[in-house]
Amino acid sequence: MTAAQPEFRTVALIGKYQSPEVAEALQPLAAFLRALGIAVLIEEGTAAAGPGYSCPVASFDTIGMEADVAIVIGGDGTMLHSARRLAEFDVPLVGINLGRLGFMTDISRNAMIDGVKDLLAGKFSAEQRFLLAAEVLRGGQRVFQTLAFNDVVVSKGEIGRMIELEVKVDGEFLYVLRADGMIVATPTGSTAYALSANGPILNPAVPGIALVPLCPHALSYRPITISDRSTVEFVLLAPHDGAAHFDGQARFDTRAGDCVRIARAGHTVTLLHPPGYSYFAMLREKLHWSATPKH
Repeated sequence: MTAAQPEFRTVALIGKYQSPEVAEALQPLAAFLRALGIAVLIEEGTAAAGPGYSCPVASFDTIGMEADVAIVIGGDGTMLHSARRLAEFDVPLVGINLGRLGFMTDISRNAMIDGVKDLLAGKFSAEQRFLLAAEVLRGGQRVFQTLAFNDVVVSKGEIGRMIELEVKVDGEFLYVLRADGMIVATPTGSTAYALSANGPILNPAVPGIALVPLCPHALSYRPITISDRSTVEFVLLAPHDGAAHFDGQARFDTRAGDCVRIARAGHTVTLLHPPGYSYFAMLREKLHWSATPKH
């Protein structure tokens, strides 16, 4: 995309709550944008945790309706929360990394102003990432629904033993899994919890969903990647209850007999990457793979 500066007339700033480092970064960034004549909105939770900002405070809904782009300052958790809240509005997201790994926050704190200058000059690449739509059915009736950008985890919850899940893909019986649970991950989430459970890393261009068993009771239960157009269903078999987690930020306590249904969501998230962004270079850096080869 070769956007000119007027493409971004209103910019929203979203930061991790109760973080002094975020507040220190937000103030100069807001001042820089306002000096260019750009309208700045501060997300209300971010503003409440900060020292006081001279910019208008806005809810996620207002940001979704009014902002041309949202700059997220923090780590991947902040980006996940922002993506889920803004997905329906199709507001593109830019990440400034103040966290530890930062798989989705590309711009470093030290390069923040230069990175935003590139953004305003149209020097960025846009990438579409899909989300998961999840619902819990109890007695055939929906009792919970939400979105997940990284993953949905159906687990044993607080009990100290395995659970059993009947697993179906597109209505076809796959198996009964005896395990601590199952992770259903998008390509974005394949480098999160699923990676810790020996799941595959999926390039974001791969139209797939990873099913990754958690501590299965048989070595033959292996991770599998299915089409992103498939629907996955888990039925918790009696007598054990469990829990469903969504991006590690929302939770629903499930009961024996509940069905957790997961499919690709109708909304996508647009991430804007700085010049020179490379997915593989990001993996080399974040996962501490071998050094860049010599040319």
